[in-house]
Amino acid sequence: PVLLLPSHLIEVDSLSDSFSRSFAPDAADRAARSCCELKSKTEPEAPLQHPHSRRRRQLKVEYDQDEGVSPVKTERWEPPDWRKQLRFIREMRSSRDAPVDHMGAEKCYDPNAPGHVRRFQVLVSLMLSSQTKDQVTAAAMQKLRAHGCTVENILATDDEKLGKLIYPVGFWRNKVKYLKLTSAMLQKEFGGDIPNTVEGLVRLQGVGPKMAHLAMDIAWDQVSGIGVDTHVHRISNRLGWLRKPTKNPEETRKALEEWLPRELWSEINWLLVGFGQQVCQPVSPLCSMCLNQNSCPSRQGLSAALGPSTSVFS
Repeated sequence: PVLLLPSHLIEVDSLSDSFSRSFAPDAADRAARSCCELKSKTEPEAPLQHPHSRRRRQLKVEYDQDEGVSPVKTERWEPPDWRKQLRFIREMRSSRDAPVDHMGAEKCYDPNAPGHVRRFQVLVSLMLSSQTKDQVTAAAMQKLRAHGCTVENILATDDEKLGKLIYPVGFWRNKVKYLKLTSAMLQKEFGGDIPNTVEGLVRLQGVGPKMAHLAMDIAWDQVSGIGVDTHVHRISNRLGWLRKPTKNPEETRKALEEWLPRELWSEINWLLVGFGQQVCQPVSPLCSMCLNQNSCPSRQGLSAALGPSTSVFS
């Protein structure tokens, strides 16, 4: 076939014979390429199909893209033994007899109350639980519910009475103030209900990211993120479930959400909190009882690792 080139692409006649002999082949090549490029621009490009395109759109982080730069696939990190370790933790938690199982935020509200009251009670129990054992939080919620744990009743109760109702939860004086301020905001801006977004929840006095994500899960049945408390923070670092050690629960939440499948975000809080209460305790963890004793990277550095490697779960 003969390639016909537009006359404006190569102008040879105006050049000297010697110049034409030296550079005409090069010009012809360039002209041919230009012609092909012009042709390709006029033809529609077939869309690229990828077998995992649907899945990629659902993932939070798969590719880093900058404008004008081709997509570059980033390596997806995950802990080497996490699936086996998670399976063992589930086995160790199968009896569901940790304090969180009977006295956590999911157990502290009145199931027969109207929806907005139930949600408010979930939020109150989460606010009281900060720096407080589940047993103490549950006792305070029992007294509050007997008194009337609604937005209206909290606002109508004087600070001294409210303090007596929630004592001895940690930082109870501050929590009296937070409960009053939060209740006033809920009544004014949300009609007595709690916000249904994390952004709205963290605007409330005394409510941080952990409480907000747990409130979304328990009160609204929506998984917005991982609720990371001191147990989840400690155990995730001990098991090596983070690319690098983290300094606080919020750093841990972000690091976990980078790799942990979203369908596990709700379960992981309940699992690790109970596991931390019973086995992987802050001081003197019961490593010799743990099914993960052979794969836990922190075991050798923990004082409780001394002794026979036997487990009551095996």
